[in-house]
Amino acid sequence: MEQRREIRMPQDSGMQEMYTLKTIAETLNTSNDLSPMLDTVVGKLLELTGLTTGWVFLIREGGEYSCASDYNLPPALLHQDKEPMRCGTCWCVNRFRDGRLDNAVNIINCKRLEDATEHQWGDTRDITHHATVPLRSGEKMIGLLNVAAPGKEHFSEGELALLQAVAYQIGSAMERMRLYRGEQRRGDQYARLGEFSRALGLELNECSNADDMARTVVKLLGQHYEWPFVALIAQKNGALSIQTAHASTLGDTLLVNEMPPETDRLLQRVIQSHRAEILSAAEMVELSQVCGTRPPDSVMSSGLAAAIPLSPPGETAVLVAQLGSEMDSLLSDREVMDALAEHITASWESLRLVEKRRELTRLEERNRLARDLHDSVNQILFSLSLTAKGAESMLSGTAELHPAAEAMRDIRSLSQEALKEMRALIMQLRPAGLESGLLSALQEYGTSQGLQVVVNRTGMRSLPRNIEEGLWRIGQEALNNVRKHAEVTAADITLQLGDTEAVFIIKDRGKGGAKRKQPLPARSLGLSIMKERAQSLGGKLDLISSSRTGTSVTVVIPLPSELG
Repeated sequence: MEQRREIRMPQDSGMQEMYTLKTIAETLNTSNDLSPMLDTVVGKLLELTGLTTGWVFLIREGGEYSCASDYNLPPALLHQDKEPMRCGTCWCVNRFRDGRLDNAVNIINCKRLEDATEHQWGDTRDITHHATVPLRSGEKMIGLLNVAAPGKEHFSEGELALLQAVAYQIGSAMERMRLYRGEQRRGDQYARLGEFSRALGLELNECSNADDMARTVVKLLGQHYEWPFVALIAQKNGALSIQTAHASTLGDTLLVNEMPPETDRLLQRVIQSHRAEILSAAEMVELSQVCGTRPPDSVMSSGLAAAIPLSPPGETAVLVAQLGSEMDSLLSDREVMDALAEHITASWESLRLVEKRRELTRLEERNRLARDLHDSVNQILFSLSLTAKGAESMLSGTAELHPAAEAMRDIRSLSQEALKEMRALIMQLRPAGLESGLLSALQEYGTSQGLQVVVNRTGMRSLPRNIEEGLWRIGQEALNNVRKHAEVTAADITLQLGDTEAVFIIKDRGKGGAKRKQPLPARSLGLSIMKERAQSLGGKLDLISSSRTGTSVTVVIPLPSELG
């Protein structure tokens, strides 16, 4: 006759059920750590019911499952580091995913055990069937509890009801632990946020530009958080590119890789949403490959990553972070990322204000120096010129030309030339006239140097102050070279403003470098300064000089995107 192994119960089965539920409840209340708690409670359940084997599957919203706990598995299910419990699928998991598993049920047979028998993975200890019970907290489905015993092929209604009651207890305890861990992690993450903000505030004054700021932000995030991967992606010249990234295994990396079209569309979606967006594992793999890094495999498969838009002044940026391997951390980490976005944006604004203060300080110093030069050296040169002219007049009025008259004439000429150079230097130190526009200021400056300057402009967008001043300085130097070397009195200046760049051209029709009596050295100081100014603005400068067509200086400067 078939022998059935029943769950052990005394004559008063009601008392046994109450005792079992009481013992399980006490066990659940002894720990706030999920894995040890599940191991303990599954073992206690099997001990109280006379069953021998049990395991718990946790199943995420996407359908991925993991074996969170097991007790006394037969050798066949321990094959290859418990591969049968990690891979493949089965009836109970499929029914759970489909939403058709509402109560405790008998499993006719276990596919995992059938596969183990078919592939001869080891002894199943005569276990062929199990009961499966959904774990839930209210309406939230969490996973499955499976229990079995050798030779037991059927569970009675009373047994299933007891297992269902135990599963409710376990599900409620797991939800309590999830909330507890979430609050713990939230508190920890906000404490880290405070430390991050203080560190960022201390290092802010060491940042000279937005790129320095990006590297500092990502470096500090890598230091203060446990996120395996962080990247800061910014929009420059109309295209998104990675400014810098940090991977826990590789440290900080400076990158300028442009985004593939698919990734660019993903990030544009994040920017347009104005809030944190969850990234899939595939999207995270793609981003890490663009960065030339790869987070650990243990977290790459989880898909727990988020991207949030930042709003630095006049720019567009996205912060991407691999949040970890636990689904429970997702909500608290997303909240922290929202707060981080506000802190980083505020720091960017602070950096902009710091740069404004630095610029005002430099402007004040240049104005002070210009005033001092005007009040001292300029006046001395003017007096020297008048004195030399007076002395020359007296010496020239004699019957015989005095030998010193020629020397006085040279002194007067040199002093007038020095006076003109000094006035040009003062004008460079204090760029009066930029209020009326770059081209008008250069036209006025050219007139003061005895040049007729024709200007032409295309495009209607405005120039940032630092770019306008940089082009003003380059234009001044170029006009000075025209006056000194081209042997002409006219020059053309063209400014072409596009969506992503400014093209600035100064051209003369002089003799060019090939016909100069004293050719400009290959490493001329003036040319070097112009090139350095262009490079400091992220652009480039090209000079073409010909004896037939004159000299042309072309400067190309990238422009930031204009905010709507």
